[in-house]
Amino acid sequence: MGILRFVVVGTGWVAGEYLKAIAARSDAEVVTVVSRNVEHAKSKLAELGIEASVTDNYEEAVKASNVDAVVLCSTPDLRPEQAIIAARYGKHLVLEKPLAMDRAGLLSMAESLEKHPVRTAVSFVLRWNPSFVNTKALIEDDAIGRVYMAQIDYWHHVGPKYGQYRWSKTKALGGSSMLSAGCHAVDAVRYFAGDITEVTAYSCRTWADSEYEFDPNAIAIFKLKNGGIGKVSSSLECKTPYKFNVHLLGEKGAIMNNQLFSHKLPGQTDYASIPTILPDSGDVSHHPFVEEIDDFVRAVNSGAATRCEFLDAYKSMEVSFAIDESIATGKSISLPNA
Repeated sequence: MGILRFVVVGTGWVAGEYLKAIAARSDAEVVTVVSRNVEHAKSKLAELGIEASVTDNYEEAVKASNVDAVVLCSTPDLRPEQAIIAARYGKHLVLEKPLAMDRAGLLSMAESLEKHPVRTAVSFVLRWNPSFVNTKALIEDDAIGRVYMAQIDYWHHVGPKYGQYRWSKTKALGGSSMLSAGCHAVDAVRYFAGDITEVTAYSCRTWADSEYEFDPNAIAIFKLKNGGIGKVSSSLECKTPYKFNVHLLGEKGAIMNNQLFSHKLPGQTDYASIPTILPDSGDVSHHPFVEEIDDFVRAVNSGAATRCEFLDAYKSMEVSFAIDESIATGKSISLPNA
């Protein structure tokens, strides 16, 4: 394939990073931006120095013959329908998280992508973070053996200073602490320790004057398919700098963020620190969208899978929905497809 031609849907903070990542490539270009606010979209493109058409008609943009791929940065309530339309027209897909706001929307996407298979990348973007890349490589090289305990935290005060807050604080578009952001931690447990078979979860409020329409804090305990256990926590209202803690205990060693203790280093007396880029900022400009788009373009051109295909991300979303179900019902929830 020659130049990969993109439609980008949305002009928010994250969409801006995708626009820059695509525009920086010699083998890709942004053809069209879809936005409900056409004038704002034109201003955003001018700010970034990108020449592309702008429209508020999603289907017209996507079905165009000069379009190969679609990046969905729209609000999550729109994502299932937009993904289905894109797949029907044979367009490859980059999808922001959460994939959907409920199981029905997630299932409808899965059915459409099975019927109309295209290349996909779901933006559990930390899979492309350098520290994550190191950790995954160490696990695959048996540096710590089977991961029998995984504890991962997403702590980020997402308040009024963030543009998304006006809608992400709502039940309709934010959904829950896990759907809004904690699903990154859920996906990380699966990425490092394997599938999850059972969930028990709890949530709580933070401050009496919180504007969140759902409990912004949640903890979930997991049974892992490999016989181990896991835990994630998600807090969207916390008096702490951004933290994404990754603690993994294995049969032959352990990893704490970028620190390693391994049977492969027999003279080791304490954790060794690995210089790398940690997932230690909530600023999206710090996130590896360039590497995600690199992977996606490579996958489209080669036919290989991306680091986070839809069917893999589907399982992380199933777990996130199970967490919310456990919180709502007070019961443990089994994952039927794990």
